[in-house]
Amino acid sequence: MEPLLKDGLISRRDVVSFGLGTWMHGKRERHPRKKNAMNGKRIIIFIMISLLIALFFYFDLGRYLTLASLKANRDALVQFYANHRYAMVTIFITVYIIQTALSLPGAAALSLAAGAVFGAVMGTVFVNIGATVGATLAFLVARYLFHDALQNKFGPRLDKINRELEKAGLNYLIFLRLVPVFPFFLINLGAGLTTMPLRTFFLGTMVGIIPGSFVFCNAGASLATIVSISEVASPRVLGAFALLGLFALVPVIYKKVVRK
Repeated sequence: MEPLLKDGLISRRDVVSFGLGTWMHGKRERHPRKKNAMNGKRIIIFIMISLLIALFFYFDLGRYLTLASLKANRDALVQFYANHRYAMVTIFITVYIIQTALSLPGAAALSLAAGAVFGAVMGTVFVNIGATVGATLAFLVARYLFHDALQNKFGPRLDKINRELEKAGLNYLIFLRLVPVFPFFLINLGAGLTTMPLRTFFLGTMVGIIPGSFVFCNAGASLATIVSISEVASPRVLGAFALLGLFALVPVIYKKVVRK
């Protein structure tokens, strides 16, 4: 290269242009590879999650997460907790995290079990930990797998929702957690597809599920009196949750009224 420069056959500008062109070409080549690698990871994660969910239903593991099963095994669970306290707490929280992260059925039975084994207060604490961590994992998986594709395709249409969530995402999330009309797992997945900050989701979930967790754990402490899980979530209780949810939206409504 140096002799060519001395002889004037090429200029230093040509060398720089050639170098930049080669570098940009390399960038263009590497970018698709990186994108393909990311897509490959997403596909693998999606397949693994789908496989775990399929195994849950194939082996009918849901039969262990029923009121009848809980009543039949309550004494054994209490005895195991008496002999292995830390192990029991660890196992329970881990199971709750997995159940919530994979959006599997059985959360109500697990919450009743927490009350029956740990008591109303400590049961609420352990349920809150398991449900919050599990919901956060579901949120992160949904964001990693589908967020970019959704935002790229519907970005302009979602701008208003994203702006609103940035301003009052915590209030909206607490409202959704308290009002039982909205399924827990759908909120986890739906929030992950928006631009809601992880911290807001974690805090809103942790606070918003406390009342519901306590109601089920408190009922679980008197497990023998429960005939069906639907008794726990009576219309009166659901109405109280809805009212609490509306209180969470008061600051948002007030700000909108003041602006007008």
